[in-house]
Amino acid sequence: MKEPGITDRMATKREPVVADRDVLLLGRLAEAIADLRSELGKRIVGQREVEDGLLTTLLANGHALLVGVPGLAKTMLISSVAEALELRFSRIQFTPDLMPTDITGTEVIEEDRSTGRRIFRFVPGPIFANIVLADEINRTPPKTQAALLQAMQERAVTAAGQTYRLEPPFFVLATQNPIEQEGTYPLPEAQLDRFMLEVRIGYPSRTEEEEIALRTTGSEDAQLRPVLSAGELIDLQHLVRRVPAPPSLIAFAVKLARATRPDDPEASAVSRRYVRWGAGPRASQFLILGAKARAAMAGSALPTFEEVRAVAPLVLRHRLVLNFEAEADGRSADDVIEELLGESHAWK
Repeated sequence: MKEPGITDRMATKREPVVADRDVLLLGRLAEAIADLRSELGKRIVGQREVEDGLLTTLLANGHALLVGVPGLAKTMLISSVAEALELRFSRIQFTPDLMPTDITGTEVIEEDRSTGRRIFRFVPGPIFANIVLADEINRTPPKTQAALLQAMQERAVTAAGQTYRLEPPFFVLATQNPIEQEGTYPLPEAQLDRFMLEVRIGYPSRTEEEEIALRTTGSEDAQLRPVLSAGELIDLQHLVRRVPAPPSLIAFAVKLARATRPDDPEASAVSRRYVRWGAGPRASQFLILGAKARAAMAGSALPTFEEVRAVAPLVLRHRLVLNFEAEADGRSADDVIEELLGESHAWK
């Protein structure tokens, strides 16, 4: 009997879940993640938490927003992930003069030389790729930012009344400069909510920065070995969906999301004091999916409360709108989430 491999496409809707196959795939997933980390380490120094956020997003089939000042290798990290996964990569540099059709594509007029008839033909834009890097997404006005909304939610683009499907896997990985930087536009809440995670990138340690300086000022260019193909990644995404979430875990994730809503009966005291708008239902979904992905990355078939807590800051921080009292007291969304997670240890 042939041993089931990672590319056997066993995650189709009509095929029943086979426990033994899933256990084998779970082990392969953990091995693939270890290999992927090793490959990324050839170019990226440190940033383990950032890598964890990106890998969680990919396995959960979501989108991620990377926030940090220029020069922290955000773009290099995303392009390296695409290279190690053998995915079609597209980079869109967001600028103030970028138009929506520069992202989605446009129709051009062509003339049929045999008949002389003119017809419109759709020319796909850079959104038609597996990994789309929306570089400095907040340097373009909201009208252009909104061109990503349908693609991120429906994995499709509509132009001139025709809908074009985007080939899976499809991810938007956006980089954003801090909104205090000059020449930036805050992302609308509807746009932010479509990002599964917001990953913050900080400055490297002294040792890491010395290693970065050593690697990037020489003549060698690290070559990455492909770890997974697009089809294999889709199989692993389906596996993550099949990881069981106990009812108690679902109840905990939902309560955590509802606790951020100041007008909800389940709101926490810190949310009532500092939050104007809390996280919506997508937050509950992403808390569960994030916990499943993190468990699978560790080779476990059972997500825990701690994995929900670990992914909570990344899922919630860009979904909370704070009030004036929070600004006056110098409290950030991360401060509110940290206090909320502290309270969650006493929940029953």
